[in-house]
Amino acid sequence: MGSCKKKGGNRQKTLWIHGPIIVGAGPSGLAASACLKNNGVPSLILERSDCLASLWQQRTYDRLKLHLPKHFCELPLFGFPENFPKYPTKHQFISYVESYAAHFAIEPRFKQAVERAEFDPKIGVWRIQTQDCEYISRWLIAATGENAEPVEPEVPGLERFRGQVIHTSRYITGADYRNQRVLVVGCGNSGMEVSLDLCRHNAAPHMVVRNTVHVLPREMFGFSTFGVAMGLLKWLPLRLVDKFLLLAANFNLGNTDRLGLRRPKTGPIELKNATGKTPVLDSGALSQIRAGKIKVIPGGGSCERDHKQWS
Repeated sequence: MGSCKKKGGNRQKTLWIHGPIIVGAGPSGLAASACLKNNGVPSLILERSDCLASLWQQRTYDRLKLHLPKHFCELPLFGFPENFPKYPTKHQFISYVESYAAHFAIEPRFKQAVERAEFDPKIGVWRIQTQDCEYISRWLIAATGENAEPVEPEVPGLERFRGQVIHTSRYITGADYRNQRVLVVGCGNSGMEVSLDLCRHNAAPHMVVRNTVHVLPREMFGFSTFGVAMGLLKWLPLRLVDKFLLLAANFNLGNTDRLGLRRPKTGPIELKNATGKTPVLDSGALSQIRAGKIKVIPGGGSCERDHKQWS
């Protein structure tokens, strides 16, 4: 793995790693480590938390399932168990990740928060500093995830709101909000899922829609929408595939503009490629919006305005 020496008076360790250093023990970091090991290359994973896939284990709600069929989400060289359902649950996915690490004998160094990473051009190595050790390697792989940090926008008037305010990364279950009115700010996949979960626990969700959004059925004509899109992209131009997806979405879901969910002018795949904004794959929220059990509120400019519409 490497060699170790200690520095000066503060006795900080320096560890030389003979393979790549991977930052993050989530699915991507584990996959990178497994592929390297499969090719005879050792590596070391540094993970700031105390577990594998910490976002899945510590920052997700109970009803979470994969939005895509499992064969699109499996990690390289080791598939999901055959007895897992088409859309594995949160707990099934976590067990799969743990089995994956065990299968490849991957042992990350936990509670190692990377504070700084700098390339030393004089000797051609990376110096990675954690709270108690400096790691040195010729290669550095960042696998920290695109959703590692919660995004909490500033909402004017929020400091005067008397109710509880939490980010979805701390939301667990709608059972905690039974028979309460809840304002959900945002209509992406998380906002839709949380609203649906609240609805199923007899809460009264009011969802603030601040931007345009593409809502697609999770499946169309019995097939995964994502799978259909990926298949068509092998043969057709992107914009033509986008047009097909929107026609199919209108056929399956109807005109979402009438529900207060306006579509962007750019197609769903083109928008994802350009901005990273993922389309919502509906798993039941739209039917609850139509039934009036999830209220859609346009805007989101200030807490005072949204609270007045909500009251």
